[in-house]
Amino acid sequence: MKCARCLLQLQGLRLQGLRLQGLQLQGLQGQSARSRAQQGALLQSSSQPHMLRNTQHQGIRRFHRSPINDKNQPIPIIDEDDNKKDKSLVIHDDLFEQVARETKTKATFNKVVEVFIKQDVRRRGHVEFIYAALQKMPEFGVERDLAVYNKLLDVFPKEVFVPRNFIQIMFNHYPRQQECGVQLLEQMEGYGIMPNVDTKVLLIQIFGVKGHPVRKYQRILYWFPKFKHTNPYPIPKNLPEDPVDLARFSLARIADDRDAKITVYQLPCTDITESGEEITLPHVVGIQSPSQMELLAQHNPSRPVFVEGPFPLWLRDKCVYYYVLRADPVPPEEKVEEPYDPERSLAYPLQLDLDLDRDLGDEESFDVEDLDEGAVFAMCMTSQGDQAVLNQWVSGLQQNNPILGRVPTLFRLEQGPRELQGAHKTKSDHQHRPDPQTQREEEKEEVSVEEEPRRSQGMKQ
Repeated sequence: MKCARCLLQLQGLRLQGLRLQGLQLQGLQGQSARSRAQQGALLQSSSQPHMLRNTQHQGIRRFHRSPINDKNQPIPIIDEDDNKKDKSLVIHDDLFEQVARETKTKATFNKVVEVFIKQDVRRRGHVEFIYAALQKMPEFGVERDLAVYNKLLDVFPKEVFVPRNFIQIMFNHYPRQQECGVQLLEQMEGYGIMPNVDTKVLLIQIFGVKGHPVRKYQRILYWFPKFKHTNPYPIPKNLPEDPVDLARFSLARIADDRDAKITVYQLPCTDITESGEEITLPHVVGIQSPSQMELLAQHNPSRPVFVEGPFPLWLRDKCVYYYVLRADPVPPEEKVEEPYDPERSLAYPLQLDLDLDRDLGDEESFDVEDLDEGAVFAMCMTSQGDQAVLNQWVSGLQQNNPILGRVPTLFRLEQGPRELQGAHKTKSDHQHRPDPQTQREEEKEEVSVEEEPRRSQGMKQ
């Protein structure tokens, strides 16, 4: 009787286990027929007589889905660089565009910084925001404002990146944040901005006394005063906006002669042709010193002079272009040695006759490389470097240099920017640039010496 009861109990337990297993199998999704067949085989084997004894001591186990099946599913690839790029270039740029839609001024820039500070107390993403703000500063016109840089430093969390021991100091504690602080100071250095005491206090609160940004701050304070007045020809911070005034300043800087005279041959103006069309005439500004006039008067009329350019000249963030009137070097057989005038230059003597005792080890011969580039007779700047415009400049030079009427004038104009940067582009029908074919023909005429060069008088219209 006991054996029969045990068998009945085992059969009841088996039936309950089968019901539970069936419900669990219905809830599973994505199982293949092969796995179901294996589970059925396991259920059949559990009903065999030699397994009945084990079921008395062990409860029926439930089926759980194995995590191995999840490995077959495709895993989405996430690029960390793309996420960083989206955070820095998209999110923060959108923040600047949303706040400053109409006008981009210092007030709107400070407003964007305040909005970011109020968004999160922990200042998440502050490094990306500072990098984006440094790129946007020229657009808002605050790249030379010290107060704005201090406000950006205030975005860093305080007393979080300060090293606590010498090991953290040695191993560059929080390198990403320190590099961001150094980059901010380097941009200040590039624009010539001297940090103040507020900058030092902020850097010490953020990175500590031994941080790299604080060392960068100390180097700036050491070297800036030393190089502040070393340039003998300083450039003003605000360059003139008028192209004529900018040309005057640039030519006076190139000439380096107080006796040089600047002449405005033509001012920018608008003229109306016979057909009723408006034409904008470019400006032409030239410079020539008395010594250059003497050299031009002594020039051999049988040898041509050349108009060459454009040559670039950088004035802070502006680039201007100038043209020169020069000649080839004089051959050695035609050189005439003039007697030395001791009173020509009293501040800088041109010749020294010193009777000094020489030692046995002194060498009397020196390896000096003499390079003769030819004389430069005049320089000019114009907003349109066409041959017709430069011919007007040469014609204006003939008033004080009559020898130009007897000297052939050739043009060696290179292809490239021929306008003052920032000046208005001028278009004229009678002063247009020649076609490429005509330019090639003119270059061939200039290179060939056998052909007779055109004289400056024949170029006048």
